[in-house]
Amino acid sequence: MKKAILSILACTAFAAVAAETPVLEIESGKIIGVPTDTGCAIVYKGIPYAAPPVGNLRWRKPRPVEPWKGVRKCEKFGPASMQGDQDKRSFYYREFFSDGDPERSEDCLYLNVWTPAAGSSSARLPVMLWIHGGAFSGGFGHEMEFDGEAFARRDVILVTINYRLGMCGFMAHPQLTAENDGNGSGNYGLFDQLAALQWVKKNIRAFGGDPDNITVFGQSAGACSVQALISSPLTAGLISKAIIQSGGGLNGPLAAMPRAELEKVNEELWNLAGMTTLEEMRACPPERFGEVVSAYGKSKGGSVHPFWMTVDGELLTRPLTEAALAGGQLDIPYMIGYNKNDMSPEAMKKAAVNWSLLLEKQGRTPAYVYAFTRELPSYPDELKMEGDDKTGAFHSAELWYVFGTLKRSRRQFTAADCDLSERMVTYWTNFAKSGSPNGDGIPAWKPCVNEDRHIQILDVTD
Repeated sequence: MKKAILSILACTAFAAVAAETPVLEIESGKIIGVPTDTGCAIVYKGIPYAAPPVGNLRWRKPRPVEPWKGVRKCEKFGPASMQGDQDKRSFYYREFFSDGDPERSEDCLYLNVWTPAAGSSSARLPVMLWIHGGAFSGGFGHEMEFDGEAFARRDVILVTINYRLGMCGFMAHPQLTAENDGNGSGNYGLFDQLAALQWVKKNIRAFGGDPDNITVFGQSAGACSVQALISSPLTAGLISKAIIQSGGGLNGPLAAMPRAELEKVNEELWNLAGMTTLEEMRACPPERFGEVVSAYGKSKGGSVHPFWMTVDGELLTRPLTEAALAGGQLDIPYMIGYNKNDMSPEAMKKAAVNWSLLLEKQGRTPAYVYAFTRELPSYPDELKMEGDDKTGAFHSAELWYVFGTLKRSRRQFTAADCDLSERMVTYWTNFAKSGSPNGDGIPAWKPCVNEDRHIQILDVTD
């Protein structure tokens, strides 16, 4: 525990001067951020990385940002993508969203950068780009469990992004495919992620980052996104390492849908709404999207999820497992894992291990595989409500630990939890630095190979 406290209080040599808050010049203009609460880093909030995808740009690939004049103050997080209100009766609302729904807009293509070395272009610190989960229909890059200060204390830059979700980001439709000269439709949210990656590659040096050392990591739908990106022919030279948390591997439980199937569903959805042309669909106010989807769900006798990533033929040219078997994923270091009480823990375990063994068979570096098994402690009695005392290592439970944000949770974490979080932040940032999670002062982590199918257990210790 003493080690964890010292780490929390300490700033790096870079972070010690972070409070100077320099004006940075990026390709679209000048920006200024704000110091974090401890002054260990500067955070630049709400930087636009692509043009607003509104009007005629709805359901098109992201376009470049229009440059601005003067200095843009990056002191407020940008809007999240259009999505429904959080259900206040749900467990995940109580766990991660109790501070309320964010501002939401079609104009959502913004990212955030936490850096301890702003303005030091020669620092060349490793960069980690986070892709949030939420079933491709919810979530945002500044949820309460996400923060870059713990990374900055270890001389690692964190970037989090918002990308188009649901109707805005993952609608495939025959008319959109025809408009795209038959080259496919859908995956606009994945193209946003690609645009964010390209933005980081071009601009991160101004923040003290190394454009040749970018680790992409994500959880759940964000993990699916990571596997899509490392399987795409469009990401060569952009990603140096990847971490896949609860949502990837070989024949994993989450996969891309066939485009023809997704196009058929969305054609039916819009036809039911009485909007049969792209002009009508693009003129539909985004506030009506929920109504359109709800009506379609009722027509099918229940709730539906018509928006998902698909094999569009451009960003994704084949299913993820097919790409892996053909050696089509990037040849880079990987970490991959799951939680003990995840959505499909046995399927995720099998997918992670088999993927690492496939890498080894292909002559590539096998992956570092983990299982997060810490059963989270309960809430204090005065905060408990019926149905919200869920414990266990549930889907998403590791996020508090990965980002070092236990203090933001209402759970009764212990000194051992703080130590586990410190260990996990160190594993993740070590991996970003060198391609291996190993380092001084933490238990060794072996890669998962055929002769030793090692899975690193992440749990509290006595």
